[in-house]
Amino acid sequence: MTQANKIIHIAPKAQDKTLSAAQKLFNSLSKKIDLQKKALLAWKEALPVYRQKSEQEFNPLVDRFYQHQLEWAQHLDQYYDDPSIKTADKAKIKHLIAEVCEQLIGAMNTDAVKALFNKYSDEDYDTATGEVDAALGEMMKNMAKNMFNIDLGDDIDISSPENFQAHLHEKMREHQETQARPKIERKKTKTQLAKEARQQEEEALASKSVQEVYRKLVAVLHPDREPDAQERQRKTELMQRVNIAYGKKDLLQLLELQLEIEQIDATQINQMADSRLKYFNKILKDQLSELVQEIYQIEEVSRLQCNMPFYGKISPAQLLLKLANDMRDVQKDIKAIKKELALFEQPDAFKAWLKKYKIPKNTYQNNYDDLFMDDFPFNF
Repeated sequence: MTQANKIIHIAPKAQDKTLSAAQKLFNSLSKKIDLQKKALLAWKEALPVYRQKSEQEFNPLVDRFYQHQLEWAQHLDQYYDDPSIKTADKAKIKHLIAEVCEQLIGAMNTDAVKALFNKYSDEDYDTATGEVDAALGEMMKNMAKNMFNIDLGDDIDISSPENFQAHLHEKMREHQETQARPKIERKKTKTQLAKEARQQEEEALASKSVQEVYRKLVAVLHPDREPDAQERQRKTELMQRVNIAYGKKDLLQLLELQLEIEQIDATQINQMADSRLKYFNKILKDQLSELVQEIYQIEEVSRLQCNMPFYGKISPAQLLLKLANDMRDVQKDIKAIKKELALFEQPDAFKAWLKKYKIPKNTYQNNYDDLFMDDFPFNF
């Protein structure tokens, strides 16, 4: 990201008090780009914090909860084999263990989970795992298609969050390369060809206008011929910023650098001709579009990893708040399940607890939601 500077702004001449359409557009684009840069910076600062907290704090909590769930199911398994447990209560135990094992399928691929699942579920563990993977893979393919217009293909790898992330990023890269390739089209009319020629000419002139600003900066900042060591170091650092800005076609940052080294002043910005602003505005439109698209992709991936609704705006603050809330929820779940584990150590208390429990009449939708949303396995 670029360093924070004042927004490049064209002020009206004292005698005119109004701006031309090109000047107004320049100011509008400059302001919008500044806002998008700040938004992108906020995301780039928040995402490493999110990943670190997820890896170091949230994921260990979830793993601990899963381990307690397994212990919980193993306690129930012991009671199931107890001759003093009635047949009706055994049915409840079987249902509870099957429910927990379904949640643990994608989280703990261990022999202990597999044995419990095969004992109490109506289908084989490997078959159920395959069905879950297939359903999850299909859901991820649909999401990628709807959000990014990307086909993840039949070779989608959901064996781990890291593998899925790598697969998604590779498909996104391939999609961008495909979009960039020239497409075979029908023969164009003279009008279409003339329009394309004008557009290409405007793009070339717009690019040339950025090159012109860049060359002026290089002419005064290139450090190779600077005899003073301290000044050479200053110019080297400035040239690094110039090259980064030029590589990104960041016209506003190049203009900011010109102002910073006093190569130009505000008066020269204010007096730029509309004919020149026309090409500057084209560069700014392209830059704004790229920033908006980059932020959009970050937001959509963040929705996936946080299980947030696929509508409305999402902010870095919301992302971190959601993680904090999720951590509190898991901590509450751990506290609750540990309380039940302690209760399970007392046979009479357990039997009283089991007697009150009733098997829900229809758990399919709840199971589906729990399986695919509550413990969504893919973090980016």
